[in-house]
Amino acid sequence: MKCFRINSFGSLDALNMRIEDEPKPSRREVLVKVRACSLNYRDLSMLFGKGTLSPRKGLIPLSDGAGEIVETGDDVSRFRKGDRVAGIFFPNWQAGALTQDTGRGAWGLEEDGWLTQYKVISEEALVSIPQHLSFEEASTLPCAAVTAWNSLMKPRQLKAGQTVLIQGTGGVSLFAVQFAKLLGVKVIALTSTQEKEQLLREQGADHIINYTQHCDWYQQVRELTEGRGVDRIVEVGGPGTIAHSIKSCTKGGEIILLGFASGGNSMLNFMDIYASGAVLMPMSVGSREDFEDMNRAISQAQLHPLISRTFTFDDAVEAWRFMQGKKHTGKIVITLQ
Repeated sequence: MKCFRINSFGSLDALNMRIEDEPKPSRREVLVKVRACSLNYRDLSMLFGKGTLSPRKGLIPLSDGAGEIVETGDDVSRFRKGDRVAGIFFPNWQAGALTQDTGRGAWGLEEDGWLTQYKVISEEALVSIPQHLSFEEASTLPCAAVTAWNSLMKPRQLKAGQTVLIQGTGGVSLFAVQFAKLLGVKVIALTSTQEKEQLLREQGADHIINYTQHCDWYQQVRELTEGRGVDRIVEVGGPGTIAHSIKSCTKGGEIILLGFASGGNSMLNFMDIYASGAVLMPMSVGSREDFEDMNRAISQAQLHPLISRTFTFDDAVEAWRFMQGKKHTGKIVITLQ
């Protein structure tokens, strides 16, 4: 089989295709023929040594993938040959709270990921994918979609009529818009171009703020909410946006900390944090149970993920380069035949 491995960090030149033996499943494991995988900002940041994650050298990258089971090991009971499946982000987190134990073994960080033609995986680390989705669409779900789902459902589910602030048009943000509209939640979205504004309108965003025209965009958020602020913020920007997010949140509202895509160095004002009354909560994707709950909602609504561009497996490095250019809206997918 063909696969890609990362043997060093700091450059796209570190992504190397290799020919290896096809793996064989053991007890309670299945062999998945990978049909598609997708990129997250996490993958790019790990390759270039940004953020807090330090992957092991020599691993197959990517946390997200979907495919078809082509062989089963002994005692497999959850799936059968021919089933369409996707991997969960944390292979040992089936339900409950994230712990040090359930958070181990993350794909592309501690264990081989999904940028490969075949993958052996525990049956416990898989979910069935919605029937109406293609493999390419399903491959976008494990990280970005589950993260977006939980950012609206936890620590408490947003209620119809409440308001959420979404930042940008990356994978998590667009899934959050789609899920918010399923819940009847009002959406205020931040973006930078007319093209992205149109995309957000098509997905149902109620109000859109162009942050290149409104540097102090929290003022527009306050105006749109009659001075109250939003109930929740899906915070993917990080250092470059958190100060304005704090000023945009209603008292007792929640800022779900998910990423650091905006870069920069934020000097937070303690009195702004104190006066806001906001709850700042880091969140890390979700469990298999969360994934399955989300898939039921996706199936019921016949929701389709938004894919920016699809690349072939042989052009996988170009997919990473496309993400590096930050010109995508939605998910970047690598398809395998």
